[in-house]
Parts: sequence; C-alpha cells; structure tokens
Amino acid sequence: MTLIASFFRIPLWQRTFGGLIAGVLAGLALGPAAGTWLQPVGDVYLNLIRMVVTPLVLFAIASSVARLGEGTGAVRLAFRTLIWFAVTSLLAVLVGIAFGHLFNPGQGLTGLPLGEVRAREIPTPLEVLIGVVPRNPFQALAEGKVLQVLLFAAFVGAAVAALGDRAQSVRRVIDEGAAVVFRITRWVIQLTPFGVFGLIGSVVGGYGWEALLPLGKFIVAIYAACLFHILVVYPALLKLHGLGVVPFFRGAFAAQQTAFATSSSLGTLPITLRQTVERLGVPQAYAAFAVPLGANAKMDGCGAIYPAIAAIFIAQYFRIELSLTQYVLIGLTAVLGSLGTAGVPGTSIVMLTLTLSTAGLPLEGIGYLVAIDRIIDMIRTATNVTGQMVVPVLVAREEGVLNRDIYDGRVAWLPGDPETEQPELVKATGI
Repeated sequence: MTLIASFFRIPLWQRTFGGLIAGVLAGLALGPAAGTWLQPVGDVYLNLIRMVVTPLVLFAIASSVARLGEGTGAVRLAFRTLIWFAVTSLLAVLVGIAFGHLFNPGQGLTGLPLGEVRAREIPTPLEVLIGVVPRNPFQALAEGKVLQVLLFAAFVGAAVAALGDRAQSVRRVIDEGAAVVFRITRWVIQLTPFGVFGLIGSVVGGYGWEALLPLGKFIVAIYAACLFHILVVYPALLKLHGLGVVPFFRGAFAAQQTAFATSSSLGTLPITLRQTVERLGVPQAYAAFAVPLGANAKMDGCGAIYPAIAAIFIAQYFRIELSLTQYVLIGLTAVLGSLGTAGVPGTSIVMLTLTLSTAGLPLEGIGYLVAIDRIIDMIRTATNVTGQMVVPVLVAREEGVLNRDIYDGRVAWLPGDPETEQPELVKATGI
C-alpha cells in the first residue's frame, strides 16, 4: 500500500511520461505482438474515459450555463470564445500552407498505391444544424452524441438560471451531479499512465518502417507544422496577453501527453478540463462551457494544418498548380469546416475530403494517406487539445477572471487526487 501511495504522489505528468516511455520500449520489444498484449490495456482505459465523457458534458455544461446565466457576460464570453476559435484556426491553416511548401511532400513521388477511395457524404450546413438538435436527449446520452448532449445541457442550464429560486432543487441536483462526475473523472484520470502505456505500445509495435518511408516528408511536415503551432504560435498569443509560456505548458502537459497517446480530443476531455481549471486558473463555470465546446469544434491540427498540407501534397503528386483562389478556398474551408463537421465521425478524413472537394483537387490520394493516419493523428490531436486550453486561458485573461495565482504556480491543487476541492496555499513545485 505504501508503494501504491508513493506512486500516486508523483505528479500526473511525470507518471504519464513514464508510461509513454515504457510503452515505446515495450512496443519495440514486442513488435507486432504488441497489439495482442498492449492494445487491451489501452482499450480498457479508453472505455473508462468514454464512460465519463457524456455525463461530464451534461452536468458540467448545465452547471456552467446556469452560473454564467446569473451574470451579464455569458453571451460575451461565448462570442469571444468563438472568435478566438476562428482566429487560431486561421493561423493554423497559414502555418500548414507555409510548411507544406517548405517541405514539398508530394514532389518527386510516383506510383503510390493510392488505394480505393470511398465516397464520403459531407453534410450541408443545414444538415449539421438539424443534426445538432436532439430529437430525444436520452437517446443522445445513450449513443454518446456529445454535441447534442451539449446543446440539451445548455438549455437545461439556461432554464435553471431563468427560473431562479423556483429551480433551486434542480440546481442542487445538477451541482451535486457535477461534483460526483468530477470525482469519478479524477479517479479515472489516475489510470492515464497505464492507458498511455498500452496505446502507445500497440502503435509502436504495429507499424513497420516500410509503411512510413514513402511518406516520410509528409509525416515530418505534419509534425513540424504542429510543433511550430504549439511552440511558437500559441506562446506568442500568450505573451501578447502578458502570460508566461512555461506556466502554461507546465499546466497543459498532462493533457497534451494523453492527447498524443489516445489520438482523441473527446477521450482527453476530462483531463483537458481538469488541467484548464486546476493548473491554468480558468474559472470552472467558464471552462466547463468552453473546453467541451472546443473538444467538438476546435481542431487546429485535424481541421486546419492537416488538410492544408495534405492538399498541397496531393496537388504536387498530381502535378497541379494551386491558384490563389484555391488557397483562399482551403483557408475558408479549414476555418469554417471544423465547426461545420463538429461531431461527425472521422473528422480528419471528412475535413480532408471537404477541403479537396472545395478546392477542386482529386480525391484519389486520400486512400494512401489513411494508411498512416494513426501516426500523424497523435500530433494533430495534441495540437487540437493545446488550442482547446489556450483559447479559454486567453478569454479568461481578457475578461479579468483568470486566477493568476494558479496559472503562475503560486497556489495549486496538490499532485495526485486530492480530496480538497480548493487549491492549497503552497508553492506549486513539481506540478
């Protein structure tokens, strides 16, 4: 028991990093057998995460909107959040275009096994709008349709705020339900190092170099562009808001590691929300609204950088000279498409299909890119999740509600899974 207690006293990011390294080594040692031995560990973790995502969104959004509705700034907060979603997505697509031309990943390639391209139905804006509204909220909860649950929860929170004292009992149920789900979420989060171990190990063991070499420049271009966006663009925005860069990455690192291993923004959502509140100082009432929304609609990696570089790759492979109009269409599709395809399964492929179709580029290259999708999806998701934390921090800073003591590390929740719901007045060393 002492050993177990000592393990959970280690900061989460350090335990997760240890799981990442151990998974890589285990994957290299086991090779193809890693899928048999390690994938089940990752699958159990992902199922636990999926178990808490829908109730977390329901209670967190309802509680958040009810609290925000008591003030006068709820609409302004939502508007600022969406504006920053669009601005950072535009910056991401510009980064993608720049790195696409820096690496020229499609030049000199011929005879690739492009594979069969299956037509994917791209929803129209009207279909997306209709699809967001649940016909049966209980069915949406059962099927895990997060965007529909989010909308229903927002209506519940708004109604509770509008009814005031007449809905005190409902408000108490929502707040207590949120507390219970957050407690379960914290328990599940403690298993993240084991989930990362299984997931990253199965990926490392399952891929051979022969599948990666022909698209080496494409993979490097995606990783370089995403890292530039994470390490240069986001820090520049933080600096412009008078915020330190090191405190942000110290608080965000655990979520970034989990995103990299799971390749799922929704799968990382519980950790993203926890880190945004407990390590970055964003008020829970606002974070519980902005972070789940971002997990569905804020895709700088999958929806902006990746389609931009992939469009350039396919244009170069098929010897097509892109025009200024096509670049503009790629940019507009990337900025607006993430919101338009939010909640659609296989968002990265949908976004790529949508971008290529809009720019008039052939779809035949998609089949080959799908073969390496898992490899590049890790860094894309880490980029998505970083943006999903940056935007609430920026908006909270602009609104004057960011807790700088927590953000700068002067106070903090203790490492591990503390019973207290408030930060300790201690120096946040080693967090």
